[in-house]
Amino acid sequence: MSKITVVGAGNVGATCANVMAQRELAAEIVLLDIKEGVSEGKALDMMQTAPLCDFDTRITGVTNDYAATAHSDVVVVTSGIPRKPGMTREELIGTNAGIVKSVVDNVLKHSPEAVIVMISNPMDTMTYLTLKASKLPKQRVIGMGGMLDSARFKCYLSQALQAPASDIEGIVIGGHGDTTMIPLTRFAAYKGIAASALLSKEALDKVAADTMVGGATLTKMLGTSAWYAPGAAGATLVEAIIRDQKKVFPCCVYLDGEYGESDICIGVPVVVGKNGWERIVPLDLNAGEQATFKKSADAVRSMNQVLQSIL
Repeated sequence: MSKITVVGAGNVGATCANVMAQRELAAEIVLLDIKEGVSEGKALDMMQTAPLCDFDTRITGVTNDYAATAHSDVVVVTSGIPRKPGMTREELIGTNAGIVKSVVDNVLKHSPEAVIVMISNPMDTMTYLTLKASKLPKQRVIGMGGMLDSARFKCYLSQALQAPASDIEGIVIGGHGDTTMIPLTRFAAYKGIAASALLSKEALDKVAADTMVGGATLTKMLGTSAWYAPGAAGATLVEAIIRDQKKVFPCCVYLDGEYGESDICIGVPVVVGKNGWERIVPLDLNAGEQATFKKSADAVRSMNQVLQSIL
């Protein structure tokens, strides 16, 4: 049976671990945090739901004991400070980059074959940092952001269409930022029918706009970053890896010429399996969409330059 580690026992990490346990994705899930008692307490609380939710996964909480994470198949990184109201994901770079690099170095000492799933913000830059600093094969480093953005896109589409979210198709590519993500309204559909045939341009534009500020909207309401959807998105990505599902998800991966971009980690659709992401799926973008993607990539690349002193 598999073993999964979640680094960071805050709201996102704990939610991710809880969803994975209830789906029984592994024999053991290790929840690690720097603050004593937090991961241990949350792990014990989750274990007490096992008789109620009928799962057999063992959840272990540890404080800074990376030896306990040894032989993990997948490591989910949620470490770092969360956003506060009015704060952009980009403003987290300086603080979170040092945290993420230290976490990745430590987990790979004990699990050198692990697939790394990045959730920490700013997610595109943290994924790029992880790949460059670790020198892992590119397929084993994958950022979750596009899955979360697409879930929010489909939620807003379902509300506009007054249809079940499970019947909606929608994809968001580009950077995982309020100004860099690209909800592809042209590709949105309800049971095979183009959303553009069912909604006005104004309605679709509003769905796209609401999607782009989806995280900021919640941060303003909650006073901190969201956690239920991010945690569930991380768990769903891990499930596709652990169970070798070959599902197509929009994820942050390293591009080497695909979509006209190189030396950057950014969101595009990929096939996900047991070794991480297996191949990039090409979308037939029109000229306007391609130009918007380039603008997004330029913005992400400029953020990556902050990492030079770390790398």
